[in-house]
Amino acid sequence: MMSPQLEDIVRKVCSDERIAPAEALVLWHEAPLWLLGELAARRKERVSGDKVYFNRNFHIEPTNLCVFNCNFCSYRRPKGSPEAWDYSLEEVERIARDHAGQGLTEVHIVGGVHPEHDLYYYVEMIRRVKAILPEATVKAFTAIELSYMIRKAGLTIDEGLRLLRSAGMEAIPGGGAEIFDEELRARICPDKGSTVEWFEVHAAAHRLGIPTNATILYGHIECVEHRIDHLDRLRRQQDQTGGFNAFIPLKYRNFGNRMSEIGEVSVTEDLRMLAMSRIYLDNIPHIKAYWVMYGKATTELALAFGADDIDGTIDDTTKIYSMAGADDQRPAMLFHRKDRSQRTPQPHPLERLSRHGQTNAHVRISFPDKGAGINKNII
Repeated sequence: MMSPQLEDIVRKVCSDERIAPAEALVLWHEAPLWLLGELAARRKERVSGDKVYFNRNFHIEPTNLCVFNCNFCSYRRPKGSPEAWDYSLEEVERIARDHAGQGLTEVHIVGGVHPEHDLYYYVEMIRRVKAILPEATVKAFTAIELSYMIRKAGLTIDEGLRLLRSAGMEAIPGGGAEIFDEELRARICPDKGSTVEWFEVHAAAHRLGIPTNATILYGHIECVEHRIDHLDRLRRQQDQTGGFNAFIPLKYRNFGNRMSEIGEVSVTEDLRMLAMSRIYLDNIPHIKAYWVMYGKATTELALAFGADDIDGTIDDTTKIYSMAGADDQRPAMLFHRKDRSQRTPQPHPLERLSRHGQTNAHVRISFPDKGAGINKNII
């Protein structure tokens, strides 16, 4: 039986009323998983109906050298390591050319915060990629990367973003947020850009009309109160600037980093995090279950817990989560055109542009099963 307080909170969510942080904590601690899922599914239904979005994308990760050394990171390598890489502009061009002519709609560029490269290097990188793939949206660089490269060039954040936009950058991913609580941030990534810096970059992007995403890194040393605080800061920012397009909860994976003894949270905890994100972030349109990080089975479950996006086809081009121990070490998702006469599945997959504009409603997506030589449909 529900407590009177929980009953009132459930009523508010079902009526599309905003809940406060204290109410979110009650909901998290008292609501069974099935109830959180039902409430999140209701909110998702009002935003996007039965649609689940994906896009045809690939990643360019220019380097895993980084001036920062976060305790949770499995991706960074020091200069001289046999596992380090640092692509030249010509190598980045080659990667872009390898993906030309495939109908891809997005290039996602993120990597380590390189100690030597400044803004003008990355402006040139974007120009070259955009020249090869003019039809693809370039979504590039976390707020932490942007803050470092722009300040290194001696410019304001607004000036730097304008330069990047003129070169062809059209959107900014949500990485680098980690956890906003300053005390926790000082413990897990003490030398990394601050919470204030992260918000400064995203607020500037929104002023300039550049859409961005947002993330959280959960499942390490934080508690539920820290997660709700993180969501609340994002919701307040969105009230002011309105530029966040999607929120992506990122699960801490414990392979190959200095926090490995912590372990990883359960799938049940993943689903609760997704559901609460959808319930609390009433002003951010989309919740993304990043399939590369969750794995295929959990991603399918996530669609019943508020997620309406699963990211993209990837084409085995990202190493960030594979180096952290993700199940799929060579992530790729297949795209199939579907005969218009075929029954529409539930949920309904839609190929999207970077800002969730629909491009193809008659599709099915699946993951290759490398061991069995078959494809497993997801939606």
